Formats: sequence, C-alpha cells, structure tokens
Amino acid sequence: MNMKSLFSIVLIIFASTHVEAKDRTIHDPSATNQETILHAWSWNFPSIAKNMKRISDAGFTMIQTSPVQQCYSPEGSGKKIFDENVTQGNWYYYYQPTDWKIGNNILGSKEQMQVMMDSAAKYNVKIIIDVLPNHTAFDIDAVSPDFYKAVGGRDKMFHSQGMKPVEDYNNRLQCTLWASGALPDVNTENPDFQRYYMEFVNELLDMGVRGFRYDTAKHIGVHSDPVDSAKGVKENDFWDVATGRKSVKGIHLSVPYDSLFVYGEVLQDRNVPEKEYASYFGQTASGYGHLIREMLDKGSAQGLDVISFHHSSAPEYLTTWVESHDTYANAHESAHLSDEQIRVAWAFLTARQNGTPLFFSRPMGSTRNNYYGDNILGARGNDEFFHPEVAAVNKFRVAMKGEKEKIEISADGQILLVNRGKKGAVAINISKHANPIDLPTKLPAGSYHDKVYNQEFKVSKGRLTGLLAPMRSYVLTK
Repeated sequence: MNMKSLFSIVLIIFASTHVEAKDRTIHDPSATNQETILHAWSWNFPSIAKNMKRISDAGFTMIQTSPVQQCYSPEGSGKKIFDENVTQGNWYYYYQPTDWKIGNNILGSKEQMQVMMDSAAKYNVKIIIDVLPNHTAFDIDAVSPDFYKAVGGRDKMFHSQGMKPVEDYNNRLQCTLWASGALPDVNTENPDFQRYYMEFVNELLDMGVRGFRYDTAKHIGVHSDPVDSAKGVKENDFWDVATGRKSVKGIHLSVPYDSLFVYGEVLQDRNVPEKEYASYFGQTASGYGHLIREMLDKGSAQGLDVISFHHSSAPEYLTTWVESHDTYANAHESAHLSDEQIRVAWAFLTARQNGTPLFFSRPMGSTRNNYYGDNILGARGNDEFFHPEVAAVNKFRVAMKGEKEKIEISADGQILLVNRGKKGAVAINISKHANPIDLPTKLPAGSYHDKVYNQEFKVSKGRLTGLLAPMRSYVLTK
C-alpha cells in the first residue's frame, strides 16, 4: 500500500470519528501559554519569507497573515496601504472576498505563499491565516462566477436580509443575518457554500497552515441564534463544519482540529453568546485590550483591574493584544500610542501566564502624525517587532513554561511586576519618568542583571529593588 492510500484511509477514519466539544470556559490553573503571534499586517508573502529568520530570532512562534483569498481589486487600486482617494484604504480590499481561491494582488500568488510556508517550516514558525467566510465584497458583481456557481447561484449566496446594513449590533438577528459594516452577508448555512469553503481550508492545511483567525466571527450564528428560515435554514451549523465536528457533502476538516490554533474575532458587547462560541474556538479579549490602552493613557494601573481578563472564556484560550489592525488602521483608537507605550504593554501581556498575545506590526516609518508611514502595501512593518525588549520577553514566555504568575503593582500604579514562580520576573515602568521598584517576589535572594540593558536589581527578604528607566521593561531570570 502506498503512503497516499494510507493517508486517505486515515482521513476516512478521522472523518467518521465523533469530535467532542471542548469547554473553553473552564480554567485550568496549571495551564501556561508559550505562544506569541506576530501579526504581519499587510506584509506580502515575499516580505514575510525574507524576514522569517528575524521573526524567529525575535522569539515569535506564530505569524498571522492578512487574508490570502482572491479579493476585490478595483481598477486603479495602487500600492499604498492607504490612499486618500479611497475612504477605507487599499488594505481594506483583502477583507472583501471574491472567491475562495488562494492568491491576491496584495499578498501574492499561491506559489509565493508556498515559498513562505517552506521558510516558516525551516524556522519552526507556525502560520495562521486570517479567514472571513461571513461576507463577500461590497460589489457583488465582482464576485467570481465560479464562486456563485459553487454555492448554487447568486440567490443562494446571501442571507435573505444579507444586503441590509446592521442597525443594532446588540440585536443577534441583525448581527448574524444582516450586513455587518454593510458588507453583504453570506448564507454560511448553505451546505454548498460550506463545502466550497472547506475545500479552501483543506488546501491551506495541505500547504502547512496550522491555524486560523476568523474575522467577524460573532456575525456567524451559533445554535442559540435566529435562523434564516426564509432560506430554508433549520440550524446554524457553520461552526460545526468549520471546526471538524461534522462533515458536509463528503468534505471534512482534513486534520485533527485540536492540532490547530484557532481563534475568532468575537468583539465583546451586549448579548454576545461568548460561552457558546467558546465551545468552538478561542476568542479575542477585546475588552481587556481596551483596558490596557486606558492604563497606558493614564500612565498608571491605579483603579484599573488589569489582572482579570474580563471574559467568560478561560484565559488560556484568549488572544490578547495591546492593539489590533482595527484599533490602529480602522478606528485609529490606538494609533496615538507611542511605540514605547506599545512595547511596555506588550511586555506585561507576554510575561503573563495566560492569554496568547498578538503583536500588531505597524507600517514602516509610522509616526504619531503619520500613521501609515512609508505607506507601501506589501512591505514589512517597522523595526519594533524585533526590538530587544520584545524579543527578550518573547523568549522569557517560552522559558517560563509551567510557572504560575503572581502580579504585583506599585501603590501609584506606575510599576508592574509579573512574577513567574521562583524562576523569573518582568519589571515594567509604564510612566514617563524613572521609578524605583520595591515589590514582593519569589525570586531567590541575590543580584540580577536584566537580559537587555544589564541593569542590576537585587532581591532581599522576598522583595525586588532597583531603578526603572521611563517606559522600559526588564527581564530577570534565575
């Protein structure tokens, strides 16, 4: 029997196996997360491949790419991330699918993606793809005829109210069956659509992809949500198919689901069934990110609970961030923050026991007065992703496997200390002036020099003392 035949039998056995739902709301106190994600936002495949060694050397274990499927590409769209003549910017086009086929004019071809995948494998970095089955391009005439044919025709592509813009995002019927952001809402319960989408997913998995970020995940219904009865829908089963819990028309997720890193963009708000989504995938800790940015704006954690993740899911299944591409490039909510502020908050998130932190790569040359910097679509981001503090805390995270956290905060809220058992600690000054530290730690008594600046700290009688420069983090290990 050849290997291809053996592999086919394994897939058949796997496809017929019942997949139990995992309850991601139950926290395991002993769980420690080691992964870190670099969001290579708007980098094309060659840029990612060229920088793979640098990414690996910086301690990142995963890379999240921008969407890779065919997308809207209007005549005259240029090579800029943001074009003043285009309200949303050229970067927004790859969030407008026109077909579930690999390759677009922003990231590159399938062949270029394979080169990137081979480079990632060489450096033991996992690739996560941003996927967006919830909607198509605004211009439905730009959607591929092959796509329409695959789902049974244009009238089968969208929900019955799929062209109607959502008016109330806390109304679950509107949220899941109407047009989010006015993007035409796909009938994700259509078995023909599900089959076509899963063929795309399996093609990515065959190339070596090992995870997905589901864009607008909270706009795809779960079983408790309203169904589109006008389209003959009886149950909201998209997530059952996408996560390998069931097959559709002979197609099944081609690898064990638990071998993948999957999280959904389920932005926190009222009436969101977080616990139900938690049975399918990890979620974004968007509320916690907002709290972290509030802490940075104040220059203090005083009066803020930055220890709790403020989410119904267990923290080991949450993806955390200081900022995302939406808070930076879309709403500009975080764009005013300096690179130094992003860096110290990254150190805090990454030193922690749980959550999987995502580092958003800002454009090369970006400033607080010029968010898009050099403004070149496809180019790598600025140098912050391999800053020595970022790299040091990334590596600290991996080294602290199995070590529980104990967070200490100074009375004025300006100094954060993340202790990880007796093995290590990260001291962080989030203020704009130098500050002494004198906080409890379990590090053994003695002198310590941090991994980046060689700054000396001392531990005596269970307390860590030393001086922290403004907006700086220090990584200390036993």
